[in-house]
Amino acid sequence: MSNDQSIKIDVKMDQDNLYLEESFTDLKAGSIRRLTPVMPDGLPDKKRKIFFMAQTQLMTQAGLLPIQCEIEAQTLKEAMEKFPAAVNEAVEKLVERANEMRRQEASRIIVPGSEMRNISLK
Repeated sequence: MSNDQSIKIDVKMDQDNLYLEESFTDLKAGSIRRLTPVMPDGLPDKKRKIFFMAQTQLMTQAGLLPIQCEIEAQTLKEAMEKFPAAVNEAVEKLVERANEMRRQEASRIIVPGSEMRNISLK
C-alpha cells in the first residue's frame, strides 16, 4: 500500500465491558477460559460475575471442528467438572442446527425458469 493510501478504522474498547482472560489446559481434552470482569484501571469489578468458557476440537471427516461454549460455574474446579457436559451439549446443538439446515435445503423446490420471474422489465 502506498503512503498516500491509508485505512482508518474507528474501533473503541468498551470500557464498561472489560475482562481479564486466563486460560487453563490439560493439553489433552481442551481448555477453559476464565473471564474475570475488571474496571478500566484493571481492578476487579465485583458487580459483574466471572464466567467460564470451554474450548476443544473434534475430529470430523471434514477436519477439525472447533467447539466453544459457556460453562455455568462459580469456580475453576466446578468448571472442570462441568466441562464434559457443556461440550456434549454444544455438540448436540451443532448437530441439531446442521440437520435443520440440511432439512431446509432439501425442502427447497427449484422450478426450471423460476429465476426469470424475479426479473422486472421496465
